[in-house]
Amino acid sequence: MSKILVIDDNLDTCMLLKSFLSRKDYEVDYATSGSDGLKKIIKQTPDVVLCDFRLPDRDGLEMIRAIKLKNPSIQVIIITGYGDVQLAVRAIKIGAFEYVTKPILPEEILVTIKQALNTPKSDDNVTKSTTQNKKGDTKKVTQVNHSIIKGTSEPSKQLHKLIDLVSPTDMTVMILGESGTGKEVTANLIHNNSKRSDKPFVAVDCGALPKEIAGSELFGHKKGAFTGALKDKKGYFELANGGTLFLDEIGNLTYDNQIKLLRVLQERKVRKLGDEKDIAVDVRVIVATNEELKKNVSEGNFREDLFYRLNEFKLELLPLRERKGDLKEFVEHFIESSNNELDKSIKGCSPAALKKFQTYGWPGNVRELKNVIKRAVLLSQDNVIKEQHLPQEILNPELMLSKKSLIEDMEITDLKSLVEEVERKAILKTLKRTSYNKTRCADILKVDRKTLYNKMKAYGLD
Repeated sequence: MSKILVIDDNLDTCMLLKSFLSRKDYEVDYATSGSDGLKKIIKQTPDVVLCDFRLPDRDGLEMIRAIKLKNPSIQVIIITGYGDVQLAVRAIKIGAFEYVTKPILPEEILVTIKQALNTPKSDDNVTKSTTQNKKGDTKKVTQVNHSIIKGTSEPSKQLHKLIDLVSPTDMTVMILGESGTGKEVTANLIHNNSKRSDKPFVAVDCGALPKEIAGSELFGHKKGAFTGALKDKKGYFELANGGTLFLDEIGNLTYDNQIKLLRVLQERKVRKLGDEKDIAVDVRVIVATNEELKKNVSEGNFREDLFYRLNEFKLELLPLRERKGDLKEFVEHFIESSNNELDKSIKGCSPAALKKFQTYGWPGNVRELKNVIKRAVLLSQDNVIKEQHLPQEILNPELMLSKKSLIEDMEITDLKSLVEEVERKAILKTLKRTSYNKTRCADILKVDRKTLYNKMKAYGLD
């Protein structure tokens, strides 16, 4: 029986998920704070953790790092609200398996949990796309979160022309792009189209590597090199020997490790921690970042010589909001993949739903689109995705953005005054948006008319 731990400060959410998942034959426990959740993880070693992004004592990014440090094999699924989508995508980059948005749909959670349990567990924040045959030779087994969608827009065509040009070479490639734009997928595509395609592809998120052991993870160590080094360990460069090493979030490397990386790139040799001899390696390096590394260089946080060594060939991935010409094709692709995952037969989107997709900003990029489509496919009871199957942030983006910015630039004095001011601003904004139609305003704010009238009177809005 697989073990699941729910971490959420909302007790109703914990009890709902515990009741539902227990009926599906899972062993379920819950915690209402990050610290209590981490204690239970040590005692119980769950297979999957469902963790709310905003806990009273920690945020989701802190929780993922803490959980992965204790046990890298635990799959973490983040539960998030609309305003956290970009952060949720960052959570994926530092080790989360997936994220689901509120309101929580038990059947959606169940599908994601099954996928997490069926996914081969990564070892120490690395995804290896290799296995061993009987002779001990490496054999490629490609495993990517979602397949390549080339797109038909002009930016997509230009991008794939560049990929086709650089793939057969051994040039170091720097991939720039926001979270969720498909940097790892692009790196995998370059590897699969290269002469190294029958050798390992190793993907490492530098942002998920604890600074104190990053050198050991990248370059390896000898037994006894430091406290806790009980046996020799191969680093990621050795694991990728002959193939491709993908270093995501390269800007997170410490200065010391930047120096070591530069040496490896120049001399094609690594030295394990605690060792006195070098090991020759033949590795193609691809790096990615969503930061402006040039700024880091000018501020002295990233070595200039390493930057130019890594920037032999640059690829820039545009955000989805700037690739609307590919959106329909992406939607069709994700409907097909969701049909396969969920055993559904959705044919497509209604014109109204597709229009909503076209006007939405997609802060989480392709990954967010994939999740929205999967959720809509799950909700649809006929063969078409309609507007009612879409989340509120897509149906009413202006309202959701106004909610997000309600407390910006507010002077916070005490909690009661803050809540009252947020309520007053929310009611006033919604009244203006509905041309002071109180019934419509009450519907949007999900309160009855009497409650709305009382609050308007209390805040002097009547």
